[in-house]
Amino acid sequence: MKLNSDMTINNKVYPKGSELPWYSVYPFFLVHMLMFGGSGFFMAYASKGPPIGFLYAHGGFAIFVYTIFYLAMFGRDEVKWMFINAALGIFGIYTQISWILALFGKNIDDYPFYVHVVPFLYFILYTFLLRHAFLDILGARDDDNKRKKVEFAYVVISIVIYGGTYLLERSGASIV
Repeated sequence: MKLNSDMTINNKVYPKGSELPWYSVYPFFLVHMLMFGGSGFFMAYASKGPPIGFLYAHGGFAIFVYTIFYLAMFGRDEVKWMFINAALGIFGIYTQISWILALFGKNIDDYPFYVHVVPFLYFILYTFLLRHAFLDILGARDDDNKRKKVEFAYVVISIVIYGGTYLLERSGASIV
C-alpha cells in the first residue's frame, strides 16, 4: 500500500508515498471497523435501541474518522469513487443489510430510512476496505492486468452474493 499523505503508526512517521505492507494496516482496520460497525448495526436495529441522535453521534464520529484515515491512505480520488460506487450500489447494500437482519429474525422494511444511514455507511466503508485488501493481498495494485482481473472477480462475486441473498430473502427461503 502506498500512502497518499503522511501517517504515524506506532509513533513512527511514514511520509507520503511510503510503501507499507498490507499486513501492517488491513488487519487492524478490518477488526476495528468490524467492532464499530457491528456496534452501530446492533444499536440501529435493537428492539430498544438508543435515541437516533446518539446513533448518529456514535456512528457519525467514527465514520468521519475512518474517512479521514481513508483519505490519508488511499487518496481523494479513491474515496470519491468509494461514495460514487456506494450510490450506485444501494441495491447491494440493501440486500446485504436485509440478509443480516433476517439472520436475527428482523425485517429491513420495519425500520424508517434514517435508521439505516449509519449501518449503510459502515457497510460502504467496510466493503471499500475489503476491495483494497484484496488488491494488496493478491499483489494487484500496481499490475494493471492483474488489477483488472481482481476487480472483475470482485464485482462478479459481489453481484452473485447480492443477487442470491436478495432472491433467497424475498422468496422466504432460509438464508442460513
